[in-house]
Amino acid sequence: MSVSTKICGVSTPEAVRAALDGGAGFLGFVFFPKSPRNLAIDAARRLAEPARNRTKVVALLVDPSDAQVDEVARGLAPDLIQLHGAETPARVREIGARAGTGIVKALAIGDAADLAPAADYETVAEHLMFDTKPPKDATRPGGTGHSFDWTLVSGRRFRRPWFLAGGLDPWNVADAVQQSGAPMVDVSSGVERGPGLKDPALITAFLDAARRA
Repeated sequence: MSVSTKICGVSTPEAVRAALDGGAGFLGFVFFPKSPRNLAIDAARRLAEPARNRTKVVALLVDPSDAQVDEVARGLAPDLIQLHGAETPARVREIGARAGTGIVKALAIGDAADLAPAADYETVAEHLMFDTKPPKDATRPGGTGHSFDWTLVSGRRFRRPWFLAGGLDPWNVADAVQQSGAPMVDVSSGVERGPGLKDPALITAFLDAARRA
């Protein structure tokens, strides 16, 4: 099985280069002040320039205002916007139409019941993402480095291509793909040497492992 890969939260030219050289299908830039991977629009635009026409540029937003959607759409011109908050299906549709982009909608998964809302988002998003439900006291909705039970999504059929996220790294991504059947994987903290500090060697290792999965 060929697995598509997304490196999320890149913030340096070296991380971008490693992702592109390793064949990542998606490159994510975070616009959320509470994240250690948060970027200014101008910085993200400069980092994304070499990625154009080589990979999909993704902007990660959390419950964005119309003003933030407009700013990111104009300033970065992403291929996709990833919504990682509590956006309703109606709001997801509205954001996609406003930005003129496809949408990746992330859903927080802790048990099988958390998969039920996926059906409501399949008509308004191009991709779904199943990420680990954060602890109640968490300050951000993802990028925590924790995984959920991958077998919860095994054998399930969704109307949209979907990403597996949460706690993935170069050492477990192959097992994650085998246990979940995921067609796409997303990594952030699992290729970092510190909060928000992407390690090009770990990015390369992750992409190699995913390719062999």
